[in-house]
Amino acid sequence: MTRPLIAVAAVALTTLLSACSTMVPMSMATPQAPAAVSAPAGNKVTMMAVGAGDLTYECRAKADMPGAFAWVFTGPDALLLDKNKATVGKYYGGPTWESTDGSKVSGKQLAVAPGVAGAIPLQLVQASPAMGNGAMTGVTYIQRLNTIGGVAPAEVCNQAVVGSKKLVKYQADYYFYKAI
Repeated sequence: MTRPLIAVAAVALTTLLSACSTMVPMSMATPQAPAAVSAPAGNKVTMMAVGAGDLTYECRAKADMPGAFAWVFTGPDALLLDKNKATVGKYYGGPTWESTDGSKVSGKQLAVAPGVAGAIPLQLVQASPAMGNGAMTGVTYIQRLNTIGGVAPAEVCNQAVVGSKKLVKYQADYYFYKAI
């Protein structure tokens, strides 16, 4: 093969591969999940994002146990990323998932199931009606799967550190469902 032909073949292959990578849509198949955190029938996955960021915990006195203390979850602060690791939104206290298009949805936890050791639980949230128009419009359920990290700090929580906060790294896949 001559040099010009090799160069043309290389350019053609690069173009073909880059075109294919942008044409392949992300699978919207319903993920495997424990029954407790599965969305009800009549709902279909319409988008998925990876949440990556921090969960905040605060050392607090236990209300019903004098002299006892525990790390209490106070909220998330994470980016929502697409399959190419581009930011498509954010996830923060409420809980609230907000798209870069300005639409957002909050929700109420319905169920949890154990995650892998050292990770926060899997979760199913029932969404409230979305605010704004965009990607979050019509979302009915949000499922948190494939969790990594995020569990309460292992450091001692006692009277000496009451009120202190700790950030814990975590990651999870969020599946957004809409009624069909």
